Formats: sequence, structure tokens, C-alpha cells
Amino acid sequence: MLTEVTATRYLTPLRSGGSVPGVFETDDLGTYVVKFTGSAQGRKALVAEVIVGELARALGLRFPELVLVDFDPAVAADEPHQEVRELHAASAGTNLGMDYLPGARDFTPEVAEVFPVDPVEAGRIVWLDALTVNVDRTVHSSNLMVWPTLGVAPPRLWLIDHGAALVFHHRWGTSDPAKAYDFRHHALGGHGPDVRAADAELAPKVTEELLRSLTAEVPDAWLAGDPDFATPDAAREAYVAYLHARVRASARWLPTDFPGAAELAAENARRAARTRQGRPAWLKNVPDLHGRPAAEQDWSVHLG
Repeated sequence: MLTEVTATRYLTPLRSGGSVPGVFETDDLGTYVVKFTGSAQGRKALVAEVIVGELARALGLRFPELVLVDFDPAVAADEPHQEVRELHAASAGTNLGMDYLPGARDFTPEVAEVFPVDPVEAGRIVWLDALTVNVDRTVHSSNLMVWPTLGVAPPRLWLIDHGAALVFHHRWGTSDPAKAYDFRHHALGGHGPDVRAADAELAPKVTEELLRSLTAEVPDAWLAGDPDFATPDAAREAYVAYLHARVRASARWLPTDFPGAAELAAENARRAARTRQGRPAWLKNVPDLHGRPAAEQDWSVHLG
């Protein structure tokens, strides 16, 4: 089960994501990015974070440790922004913490040019995202971090932010577990992901027993109230059944059609041109944030 800790000190909000998580110190002397139950994405985003993040760890992928954080809004009483204070007030109790990776950098297309990605590892990550229907790991928003910092050996890819995965749990009963999704613009699609090898390696590991152990880590309070299920345990069994059915149908959804590096570069150039055409004249010479060279990038940590 996930470790339970208590938030003791508020450090800062993270505004790079729509959920506005916060960085907190806790009574285990750790520092965590805390995602709140009161955010606009709701509790189902936290359910997805737990199930997919812990599945990634079980399959040998790098994912920061998760903890359950007991949060008293009084700890963050000095937060100056009213909308963030309102979020905190709506999130008293058990929230989700992700171990903070100090100095980590976003895996952007510019970083990818100097950070080689193993096709085997790329295949495993793409396979996980396809299995869990994670639609939020694209070339424009990778939700991947490079940590430790480049130049410190050996930097590695870390997965973060799975709140947008498990899209089927927003429409139980109408989603086909064998449905294929368009993963052509996956953040690692241009790195030759060996998804067939990943399927052969990982699919046998995703058993009903493993899935039950993962769903057991989700607090009852985050599953209660779902109109599709009478009890939290009934909801857990639905996740197990859906994901187990999906892994058995991998031959029907396995993504293999990825654009090459040249095709991606051409598409990014077209996108940048469209963006610049839509700017007023006085902005025409201001660099596009997505098109700047790596040396000019803002390497702020993105954990939201």
C-alpha cells in the first residue's frame, strides 16, 4: 500500500499544469508534488495517477514514488492567490504526492536531439501508454523528464503525469477494450519504439493479480460516489476487468505506425509557421516558444 505522510510545509504552487499542484515538505522529511482532490480534473485523475504510475513501476519503468498526503489547508495559509487557496480549501484530507525530482528537465524535441533514447525503452513506454489509453504524452507535451540533470551520469527518462490516462473510466460501458487509438504523435514515436518486443515482454506480466494489487492502493474515498458502481470494490473490479481484457487484445491496438524524424520536423515547421502567421505584426519577430533552440529553452521543472 502507498505510504501515508502529512504535509508540514508549503513551498510553491506549480502553474505549468492545469491542476495547479503544489510542492510540499512532509513529516517523512521528503519533498513531494501534491495533486489535489479538489482540482478541476477531479478524483478520477488521481485514480489514473495511482493505477498507471504503479503499473509503470511494476513493469520496470522509472516513475517517482507515490504517497498519500494528509493535507490541512492551514499549512498553505500564506498562499497569496485566491483561486489556489480555494483549491486548497476544497482538498482537505487525503491527496496524492509524487516524489519531487530536483533539477529535472522536460523531455522536449530539443533535448531529444542530444539525449539518445533506447528503442527498447521507447517501446515499453509507448506500450504502457497504449494499454492504459494515455492520450497525454505527445511530441508537444511529453510528460517525460530527464533526471538527473544532463551532464550528470547517467541521466534517465522518468515518466510523470498520468491523470489523463484510463479515458474509458469517464464513460464506463461504452468503450471497447480492444479499441485502437492514434499514437502517431507520441513523444517517443520518432525514436523507433520496439512495441512488438514490449508486447511480448510486458503483456504476460499484466495479470489480474497484479491489477488487483494496484487498484487496492486507490483510497476508497476516491472511488466512492461513482454512479456506475455500488461500492469502491466494484469499481476496482471494473478497472481490473477492463485492463485485463485490453491486454489480451493487444494485437488489435498495438501502435506501429509512427512518423519518421524528417516527417516530424516538417510537421513542426508547418505548425510553427501557422502560429507565426496568426500573430499581430508587432509579434512577428518574437521567437516561438516551441521553436527556440535548446540553448534558449527555459528549463523550469514541469510536474503539473
